[in-house]
Amino acid sequence: MFNYLRQRFTSHLRERSRRRARLVSKDGRCNIEFGNVEQSRFVFLIDIWTTILDLRWRYKMTIFISAFLGSWFLFGLLWYVVAYIHKDLPEFNPSINHTPCVENINGLTSAFLFSLETQVTIGYGFRCVTEQCATAIFLLIFQSILGVIINSFMCGAILAKISRSKNRAKTITFSKNAVISKRGGKLCLLIRVANLRKSLLIGSHIYGKLLKTTITPEGETIILDQVNIEFVVDAGNENLFFISPLTIYHIIDKNSPFFHMAAETILQQDFELVVFLDGTVEATSATCQVRTSYIPEEVLWGYRFAPIVSKTKEGKYRVDFQNFSKTVAVETPHCAFCLYNEKEAKAKEKKGYDNPGFVLEVSETSDTKM
Repeated sequence: MFNYLRQRFTSHLRERSRRRARLVSKDGRCNIEFGNVEQSRFVFLIDIWTTILDLRWRYKMTIFISAFLGSWFLFGLLWYVVAYIHKDLPEFNPSINHTPCVENINGLTSAFLFSLETQVTIGYGFRCVTEQCATAIFLLIFQSILGVIINSFMCGAILAKISRSKNRAKTITFSKNAVISKRGGKLCLLIRVANLRKSLLIGSHIYGKLLKTTITPEGETIILDQVNIEFVVDAGNENLFFISPLTIYHIIDKNSPFFHMAAETILQQDFELVVFLDGTVEATSATCQVRTSYIPEEVLWGYRFAPIVSKTKEGKYRVDFQNFSKTVAVETPHCAFCLYNEKEAKAKEKKGYDNPGFVLEVSETSDTKM
């Protein structure tokens, strides 16, 4: 009993360690952290537009509200200073013939309200600038221009974040597991991908990267070494007709990193297969990238995907997403090396070979005398 619990605990820790070691999560987020960056964080302010777009919504809305409230309050203080210097406030007891810079500013609150009305162009008509002082006219022009800049930048940032292609990527889904089985007489690694919207992805291209730790002949250890994985469908890997779920596959040949793996050893491997799908959103013409990853526990050897597309009596094609990640066990060679050896053996049986050691001697016979 104790040994059983210890094995379960060890397998649980191993599974957790593998889960932590995943570079790309199932929903496409990258698990990476930058440390000891020599450059200052102020370099992100140089590309302030990208920095604002990458912020989370709570931080973006905080900046949005703070930008407007801060500018209104700052210019409210400046309007109050103008009224104070020109002695327009009630505590100075201005004469009846006194013409203020701004009508009806009696304190800091009224100055703040005038600042708000000026910047958002409300214009109630109760408070207004007079031609008495040029300082007030210049401040009015400056606040109007700055208010337009703030409105354009903040509203544009929110609109750009709403229309980012990341939201479109959430409607592209991959199968939970990858499977390995025979397809067209070849051993293949198969993955299913689906577009949940009826609008297409134009110019779609799909490819993969195998991440693993390798040791070079010089003894250098390379963590997260990347190996290209070519994925194709029956029509190729570019310009996919992505109207229904597709099953993409990677042929496990002698050039494939999966060639030397077997059904018994694949769980002992340490790799991560990252799959990318690039395309252009039909509605916005923005580029979009969707990614996911598979670790050895998520690669099922000897399975294929269950059928998902059917045709109704009305002549419509129906996609049953209940079977999207469902797999069915099939007869599969336990390694690609064995499959290719079997094919080569069968091919040799069909061919004839000359034996150079076999010599047929033909003796000459004399003519028969009549």
